[in-house]
Amino acid sequence: MANLSGFIKRLRDIMRNDAGINGDAQRIEQIAWMLFLKVYDAKEQEWEFDDSSFSSIIPEECRWSNWAADDKSGKALTGEKLLNFVNNKLFPTLKTLPVDAATPVKKAVVQTTFADANNYMKDGVLLRQVINAIDELDLGDYGEIHAFGEIYETFLRELQSAGSAGEFYTPRAVTEFMAKMIKPQIGETCADFACGTGGFLTSWLKELEKEVKTTKDRKAFERSIYGIEKKQLPYILCVTNMLLHDLDVPQIYLDNSLLRDLLDYTAKDQFDVVLMNPPYGGSEKAEVKNHFPADLASSETADLFMSVIMYRLKKNGHAAVILPDGFLFGTDNAKINIKRKLLSEFNLHTVVRMPGSVFSPYTSITTNILFFDRTGPTKSTWFYRLDMPEGYKHFSKTKPMKPEHFDPVVKWWNKRKAITEDGFDKARKYTALELAEEHGYNLDLCGFPHEEEEILAPLDLIQRYQEERASLNAEIDRVLAEITEKLGGAE
Repeated sequence: MANLSGFIKRLRDIMRNDAGINGDAQRIEQIAWMLFLKVYDAKEQEWEFDDSSFSSIIPEECRWSNWAADDKSGKALTGEKLLNFVNNKLFPTLKTLPVDAATPVKKAVVQTTFADANNYMKDGVLLRQVINAIDELDLGDYGEIHAFGEIYETFLRELQSAGSAGEFYTPRAVTEFMAKMIKPQIGETCADFACGTGGFLTSWLKELEKEVKTTKDRKAFERSIYGIEKKQLPYILCVTNMLLHDLDVPQIYLDNSLLRDLLDYTAKDQFDVVLMNPPYGGSEKAEVKNHFPADLASSETADLFMSVIMYRLKKNGHAAVILPDGFLFGTDNAKINIKRKLLSEFNLHTVVRMPGSVFSPYTSITTNILFFDRTGPTKSTWFYRLDMPEGYKHFSKTKPMKPEHFDPVVKWWNKRKAITEDGFDKARKYTALELAEEHGYNLDLCGFPHEEEEILAPLDLIQRYQEERASLNAEIDRVLAEITEKLGGAE
């Protein structure tokens, strides 16, 4: 396909003329299911070539190459006939494919992908134009499929401008830094329990691929990821992403990680590595809390995911997790209990304070990366503040964070030492005892000196205020309890 870089723009320009597409989110969802079918069709042709007994789960007339491909003979479906086929044959068929527990994952994934997918386009001629543009991708060509992998990254980045869909995308510089620091090994399995479009999993695979030396390594590589995503659109995008990364059996599941009793997890539910950016600032249904022990039942999704991660990390396993400032400074009961568990049962060895606006324009809340492993209790924790790169006031869609912006912390990582700049700690080590007793589990250390007032978006400001108020109330309750106890003891 000529001019891969103009691919997304071309699709967008065609869809703008269709009355059924209302905004970016619908445009992306529309492209997503078509891309999935095109990529899946290329995979099926590979599987048929390698295994003569392979049979598709998709009926012949619904396979992409049989209805979407245009051989220019004038017989390709278009207009009302195409719309009728897509709406009344293709979707009903794919939504109700016969799937049970015995169906292989690589086949079952089709039915799951289409369970809640929609065709929004109302103009069959424009739909044909979009299909033709997608069908021009030569996914049988090794060079082209890798070039398309880059285009797919661009496509996923576009989610940031699609309203709430931005929560599915963590900047690639961040996921790559986290995967690099974890140092993937062949034989390990990496999990993300809110995997979005699969950014962490692909960064893990990119690092792990460097370790692949044998056929046995390759088989382990192909089974080295596990993802759960509760929303249909990012789920489709993630499965397609894994297929593009040569994973024939994408172990990605459409589910909600918070809807299972925490205490039901056993060793078989645990993983060697967890890489995650849990959703934060969101709210789950009230009954979600019922799946958590009373002392860990928080109303904040990031807190709940931290508990899931701790219960699902194997002994000697490693984790790198992005959490907002509210988790660090929060002193409400649930956060204190989660942090107490983290320090007493896990080794929280490093906290990297990231500069503001990393997730701009989705959120202006400042975030941190917590690195910990399940090798025993924390003895000490290093905090490192990663400052805004020179020449940047803030990150933006046009000036995003780049991998090289992590160079200072990468350089510091293996030769750690305390750093003080302008009278403020930039890097410092604290013992677990100091964190617990002197700081009362407030991990808001080595933060950014606020020389100028921090301006947050209204919703972020409200969230920050609510978190600080909850922490303050918890502190007041604790002090009052201590005073009451002393007064009672004096009588």
